[in-house]
Amino acid sequence: MKRIIFEVLLFLGLAGAGAFGFFAWQKGAQSAAQITELSTKAEEADKKLEETSSELEQAKKDLEAKAPLVAQALQLEALREALSNGQTLSDLEAAYKKEKALSPERQAGLGAIRMLTKGGEDPSTVEAFRKALDTADWGSRRKLICAAQKALASAGQEVKVLSECLPEGMSKMPEADKPAGKEEAKAEEKAEKDGGHGKEGKDGKKQVHWSYEGEMDPENWGKEFPMCARGRSQSPLDIRGPFVKVKSEVTPAYKPGALRMVNNGHTIQVNVPEGSKLRIDSMPYDLLQFHFHKPSEELVDGKPSAMVIHFVHKNKEGKLAVLGVLLKEGNENPGIKQLWQYAPQKEGPEVEVPDVSFNPANLLPRENEFWSYEGSLTTPPCTEGVKFFILRSPVNVSREQVAQFPFKRNARPVQPQNGRPIAIN
Repeated sequence: MKRIIFEVLLFLGLAGAGAFGFFAWQKGAQSAAQITELSTKAEEADKKLEETSSELEQAKKDLEAKAPLVAQALQLEALREALSNGQTLSDLEAAYKKEKALSPERQAGLGAIRMLTKGGEDPSTVEAFRKALDTADWGSRRKLICAAQKALASAGQEVKVLSECLPEGMSKMPEADKPAGKEEAKAEEKAEKDGGHGKEGKDGKKQVHWSYEGEMDPENWGKEFPMCARGRSQSPLDIRGPFVKVKSEVTPAYKPGALRMVNNGHTIQVNVPEGSKLRIDSMPYDLLQFHFHKPSEELVDGKPSAMVIHFVHKNKEGKLAVLGVLLKEGNENPGIKQLWQYAPQKEGPEVEVPDVSFNPANLLPRENEFWSYEGSLTTPPCTEGVKFFILRSPVNVSREQVAQFPFKRNARPVQPQNGRPIAIN
């Protein structure tokens, strides 16, 4: 009996020891698995910490590398702001007018000031750098040629930048916005010919309506046409001294041609056939059209004239020039009498008057003395870079003829001069 009891106790002891060993082994296995998992996570954490430290170090290096770029950007912005009123550019252009031919260095310098003042899209900026590039020789003016090439490329012009001109590690210049395509260029040319009075935009769609009164009067043009508000060389001006004396000359050479007129809702405009020109210091400009404003947009010593005629011209480089003829109340004007006989009284398409020829020269005074300044279109989109020449001798127009003009008022108020010089010949 004792033996049996002993064997039972021995069996229970062995069973308990086995169970204890099994549970201890299972717990050990679980602990080992947890240790393995924790080790893996620790390794991952160390790796992420190493990556983060590397990224922080790289970010620090990038920040240090960008610091000079930030300083350069601030310097460039300071230059732009210092030149933004256009006074320095006007002074430089006035000084250079005395020169028969500018050196490549002066052309490039003029282009640089223009780029800072008016941007790379300005046609005169492109022209200045083009002239610098055309007249410079590679042997002695390598830096100047590189500067001109990079300036033209950054402005979207088609120009090959030589590898010697590129920064280290760069194989080509980054692509800039391309100039307007043929269709856009045609639309732009039409807008220029219309003198801003046209109804269609570059995309062929109708532009936002603007007017001389109401919600879209001149004070509000800038809401839809930004240049009308932010431009620094806007027209018209109040012409008053002191003036800058120049020796320039303007010589109209207008010819008779078929009479084509349009009432575009803003003015009466006469579209001129090819052949009529205006010579500005022997540089020919083609007459595109002329139109009327009532009262005159330009003031002389704060006083308006009854009306003004704006003759709009364009040269082969695409620059615009406006010749202004002031109309004062007096005797009847034979030229205007002929025009008013056929002028459309309501807005509509162009009308060609059969068998009627008209010579724009019939509207000019005998003398060509003028005031001149750099300005803009006087209607939206208020494009700048337009040369204005206002003849100092007015032409008569009768009170009845002024009253017959089908617009009560279509004159933009005078704009700030912003330091622009007004020249007199």
